[in-house]
Amino acid sequence: MSKQTPLYIWHRSHGAKIAPFAGWDMPVQYHTGSIQEHHLVRRAVGAFDISHMGRIHCTGPEAADALQAVLTADIHALADGMSSYALLCREDGTIIDDVFVYRCDNEYLVVGNASNHERDLAWFQRQMAGYSTTITDRTASTAGIALQGPHAARLLDSLCDGAASSLQRFGCRELSVHGVPMLVGRTGYTGEDGFELFPPSAHAEAVWDACFAVAANEQIDFGPCGLAARDSLRFEAGFHLYGHELDDTTNPVEARLKWACALGTEFTGRAAIESAMNNRTTRVLVTFVLTEKAVPRQGYDVLDSRGHVIGVVTSGMFAPTVEEYAGNAYVMSEHAKPGTEIRIDVRGQQKAARVVKRPLYTPSYRG
Repeated sequence: MSKQTPLYIWHRSHGAKIAPFAGWDMPVQYHTGSIQEHHLVRRAVGAFDISHMGRIHCTGPEAADALQAVLTADIHALADGMSSYALLCREDGTIIDDVFVYRCDNEYLVVGNASNHERDLAWFQRQMAGYSTTITDRTASTAGIALQGPHAARLLDSLCDGAASSLQRFGCRELSVHGVPMLVGRTGYTGEDGFELFPPSAHAEAVWDACFAVAANEQIDFGPCGLAARDSLRFEAGFHLYGHELDDTTNPVEARLKWACALGTEFTGRAAIESAMNNRTTRVLVTFVLTEKAVPRQGYDVLDSRGHVIGVVTSGMFAPTVEEYAGNAYVMSEHAKPGTEIRIDVRGQQKAARVVKRPLYTPSYRG
């Protein structure tokens, strides 16, 4: 049976199209459609229910040491009140998950993908068993709300006495939002300025409703957004999605995530990742644009000009901001240079495409 977030009833009563995702019943889109939701986030602000994502809380005198041992980011260098993107890797360098880690009052919250949560939690418990730290699964006791878009700070400021704007990019702090204490991070995965809120589950709907009330009172263009818009937004901004650009056969080098690996620290998989960096990888992640109208889908073959298979599509869609049919793919390294002409096998028809510089959309952050 699928799980339901604290906002599930709200989604159903407001016309959301619900579909199963990673074991959860989640809103895919609302009556306006995913493309309009996408544009809403780019021009104003949209709200996403991210309560399905895993939330693991780590405390104790050796919490930083324990997290440093399993995450690729430099946890010891992470200042209090800041967050970081990181990877969770095996000894061979393959990726278990990609996560955000928040440090607030010397406690840590690790937010990972819903599809990997049970595996992440088990890995933490096993790998961190020798450290003096307490690991708590807060996925059920808290919710997740993402406010994303250029007007996100203005909206949230009205609910927390102007404290949202004072957060820098990747900053995090315990704030009172609509009278409810919670962790707030100036983070997101859309390519826009935004915030992620982690209220207690019991207060999630009240906080969600308060956002809509403020938007109406202050005439802020605002609305709910589903998973389809979240996918197209992250895709344009060049962000990875586990199960597409990342999986347990992928290493950070071929995924273009070397920047997320602090090789000056010791973490599980470091030696394998360093070895991959010192040896040319046989495949690499690229972004491409179709020069013939077609929708590329995950799993479609990528071909060279002679019709030889050189890779596979990981994500593909119509990108609303740039108005292009585009995708990501892993291809043989010699075909990864921007400008390279390739073909995508779309249900037996070879459609012309071109490798382009990543990302399609340059993220616009503030703070």
